[in-house]
Amino acid sequence: MELKERDYVYIQSFKHDGSLHRTWAMGYVIEANEERIIAVTNRTLVSESDGRKWVTREPAICFFYPDKWYNVICMIRKTGIHYYCNLASPSIYDGEAIKNIDYDLDVKVNPVGKTMLLDEDEYEEHSKQMHYSEALDRAIKKGLDKLMVDIHLRNSPFEHREIQRLYDRYLKDMELDKRENKESYVL
Repeated sequence: MELKERDYVYIQSFKHDGSLHRTWAMGYVIEANEERIIAVTNRTLVSESDGRKWVTREPAICFFYPDKWYNVICMIRKTGIHYYCNLASPSIYDGEAIKNIDYDLDVKVNPVGKTMLLDEDEYEEHSKQMHYSEALDRAIKKGLDKLMVDIHLRNSPFEHREIQRLYDRYLKDMELDKRENKESYVL
């Protein structure tokens, strides 16, 4: 089954040992092609591996790539667009969900482009516990280097106008879906 625009999709993140890390109950697909999947989460239920559940506070435009060792969550807040980047395996859609393996390292980017690398200690700990290979370590660090270049150059998705355009498209789709649903009740 192929993922299409205006579909809803489940999102799953695993750890290297195959254990489930985190799930998002639904994302609204606004783009799906061989280069990337873009989904919007908005007041979405998130389930953590430890059993905690919470609901996202703000809309987020999420970018998943089949060929990049990271994914990006662009959170739309009153203070501007904040980016949360997960170092992870390339993402796949298998007919059930968008899936990837989370490799602990994260990069936060604030609205003015200041970056912060997070969870280096967690990466080192899991690398030993789960026996990350040298080749995997190189792929993750190469992914981090590529991510930092994309952030610095403001390549997609680190360009605020692109995120605003995608969010506006999402809002139009929601309005269209609402009208279409109303019309189907009238018929």
